[in-house]
Amino acid sequence: MSKQVPGISEAEWEVMNVLWEKAPQTANEVIHSLQEKTDWKPKTIRTLLDRLVKKEVIGVKQDQRVYTFIPLYTQSECQRAETQSFLKRIYGGTMKSMLVQFIEEQSMTEEEIKELRSILHEKSEKRKT
Repeated sequence: MSKQVPGISEAEWEVMNVLWEKAPQTANEVIHSLQEKTDWKPKTIRTLLDRLVKKEVIGVKQDQRVYTFIPLYTQSECQRAETQSFLKRIYGGTMKSMLVQFIEEQSMTEEEIKELRSILHEKSEKRKT
């Protein structure tokens, strides 16, 4: 049984994306990467790293005065947990109403519609077996 992924804020997701691209990284490496994408101050990024360590979403290793950080969950584990949380909060846990809303409100190409039909067909075939 896998452990439950703690909730991650939007800003914390940015830090996690940097660590999922490459890990382990020092705080300075994470700060450098995020300052290329955001206008966040180093202190803000260090606070986000501290929060993620406290939530046990990332691990930290100290080698003399250098701290390195590594994600303790994969990106797909966090995405799955976030999707479940979103479904529960917004759509009462029902996938169908979310899918219907997205499909009705998003423009889709013929190729995307074909791919979606194919996925639904495969899903239906698997249920029959």
